[in-house]
Amino acid sequence: MYREGFKRALYEVLEDTGKRKLAARALRQVLVVLIIGNIVLAVLETVPEIRQALGTHLSFVQLACGLVFVIEYVLRLYVADLHPPLRRYGPFWSRLRYALQPDALVDLIGALPLLFVLFLPNQAVTVVVILRLLRFLKLARYSPALRSLISAVASERRALLGSTMIIFGVILLSATLMYLIENDDQPQKFRSILHGIYWAITTVTTVGYGDVVPVSNLGKLVSNVVMLMGYGLIALPVGIIASAFAREIHSRDFVITWSMVARVPLFEDLKATEIAEVTKLLQAQKVRKGLTIAERGDVADRMYFISEGEVEIKLPHDTIYLGEGSFFGELALINQTRRTAKVTAYRECQLLILEAEALRNLMDRDAALARKIMEEARERAEAGKKVLGELAEEELEQAGVFADGEEARTEPELFEESECGPEDKDVDEGEDDGDKTKTPSQ
Repeated sequence: MYREGFKRALYEVLEDTGKRKLAARALRQVLVVLIIGNIVLAVLETVPEIRQALGTHLSFVQLACGLVFVIEYVLRLYVADLHPPLRRYGPFWSRLRYALQPDALVDLIGALPLLFVLFLPNQAVTVVVILRLLRFLKLARYSPALRSLISAVASERRALLGSTMIIFGVILLSATLMYLIENDDQPQKFRSILHGIYWAITTVTTVGYGDVVPVSNLGKLVSNVVMLMGYGLIALPVGIIASAFAREIHSRDFVITWSMVARVPLFEDLKATEIAEVTKLLQAQKVRKGLTIAERGDVADRMYFISEGEVEIKLPHDTIYLGEGSFFGELALINQTRRTAKVTAYRECQLLILEAEALRNLMDRDAALARKIMEEARERAEAGKKVLGELAEEELEQAGVFADGEEARTEPELFEESECGPEDKDVDEGEDDGDKTKTPSQ
């Protein structure tokens, strides 16, 4: 039992899943520093003066880093059978399938230098240097932007292949023309079409080293046309990658936002299209470290999603912290009461805000969506879900806090009248019952 618990905890830390976010973040930052430091040391080690002065120390540091990468690779293989897509294959085959995945192959590349140094100390010097420098590929695991760029290039591979074929076609044609034109005047520099290809590549890419240039008038005319065409040709793949990268970033942000909204209990029974409608209501807000997000005593009329950073919530009898991917303030969509907690940015935060008024307007326009949300709120109230202040049970569980103390109470009905105190209500006692305003839940 202890072994399974340790393995599960190790999996959550290595793969950044579950509730061990702080440990996973710390491990990720340590590995990123090791990768960057290892690359820098591998480059410095090639400088003769530095190698002579610090060779022993650099070798020791490289061996220590290599040992860390080997341990990381072994541990990732050890927990590979806990990956949801691989569980059904069993311990051996799940690990084999994981070992053949791109991320695992990159981890293996990071671990190989130490193995080569230990078993082939003199025969694999060049290979070890190359593999050490290739460790920068491990950064893709920890950089969403880099992974998005790789995905963008992969998704547009056909368009990139087409533009590459056009560029090489122009290079071949211009090299052939220049060979036919300049061969008589410069037989040493344009001895063949292959020599012309070198000139064409430097010209199309607008590099122009100047070591091979046309001397005839016709050759100069052709070179001018090729140079002008080069600007447009190089812009083709750049434009394709840039647009695909922007689309990939937008799609990734939408998926992350969509998944955060889908985790909210109030929206968990909505269809994908309905959740997408709710995500359109979100407003972005950036909060610097230490600034107040919500003050105690304010009317709770909005819900917050944490896309980046960490917040501190000071309850009357406790203080909890919520990090990236968490949400709080769901009860603000159900019942606008006075806040009993002060919320501040523990670290610089990027928040997404859902206002109760915007959700009500959406519910007024979409009767089916309103019915599902009201039914869910009613079921949660009937089930006796606990709240602490204005934080729901699920929001507290994100921080490992359970609302089972004396301060906990059951969730209110959807949009029931807020308890803001007598000074906030203007009720005419002589008002006739038939003229009372109905709430949306009626």
